Amino acid sequence: MTKSERFNHILDYFRQQPRPTTELEFQTTYQLLVAVVLSAQCTDKRVNMVTPALFHDFPTVQTMANADEAEIFEYIKSISYPNAKAHHLVEAARIIVNEYNGEVPSDMDLLLRLPGVGRKTANVIQAVAFGKAAMAVDTHIYRVSHRLGLVRKTDNNPYKVELELKKHIPEEDIPDAHHWLLLHGRYICTSLKPKCDKCQFDDICPKLLENSKLGK
Repeated sequence: MTKSERFNHILDYFRQQPRPTTELEFQTTYQLLVAVVLSAQCTDKRVNMVTPALFHDFPTVQTMANADEAEIFEYIKSISYPNAKAHHLVEAARIIVNEYNGEVPSDMDLLLRLPGVGRKTANVIQAVAFGKAAMAVDTHIYRVSHRLGLVRKTDNNPYKVELELKKHIPEEDIPDAHHWLLLHGRYICTSLKPKCDKCQFDDICPKLLENSKLGK
């Protein structure tokens, strides 16, 4: 099976499924930004446990910009790296208010200027909030892309994986493809004990896992 055939086979399956979206809960683009920043090295489930109270008391970028970091810490202290994230959220809000007229930008370079926003976070914002053909690569997508043979072994960092995926996935599919691969990695092609018996791609999977029936 060629790489193009592999991509087509996998994408054709996903296109027949209900359209996916992020599992983070939010109401506005700004709240999405907050949730994605909080989700770094943390589960969406945990983030969704703390954001209702946070968004109730700090619903807009203006209210966050006027907050004290210690206040925000109390809402997010069960999240990974709460001190750093509290600082990032308040500082990012102040930049958005003071430099971006209170609006979350869609431009990659402007997003990357915000504290706590890396390329993955910026790509999520671009894809989910603005519908751009942006491919955010997290640990799930990185793992699944390699296991399914969608990228090369030399694509050994998230940016290289992002470029390779965008090279082979049609532009109109890219925003959805992020969720397709992420959710597949989160629930089927898991890190330690992948559920190969439930995987729709098990018969074409080239992965080499210890004790896997596909390992030889």
